[in-house]
Amino acid sequence: MIAVSGIAAGAIGGIVLARLIGSYIPDVRLPEALPIAGAAIILMASAILASLMPAARAARVDVVQALRSE
Repeated sequence: MIAVSGIAAGAIGGIVLARLIGSYIPDVRLPEALPIAGAAIILMASAILASLMPAARAARVDVVQALRSE
């Protein structure tokens, strides 16, 4: 949920800022949907990978042994 909200806020903020700068500088073009979607997919994949690695490590721990050590 954190990654989704961050990606959405970044995409919306980027589009708003590009439109704002485009009103002052006529040569600035707004990004099309494909680069924005591609960046969102790459960011979401990296967020999923970053959260799966610690989860897989935690899943290998024996629960009974972890509770006994506490």
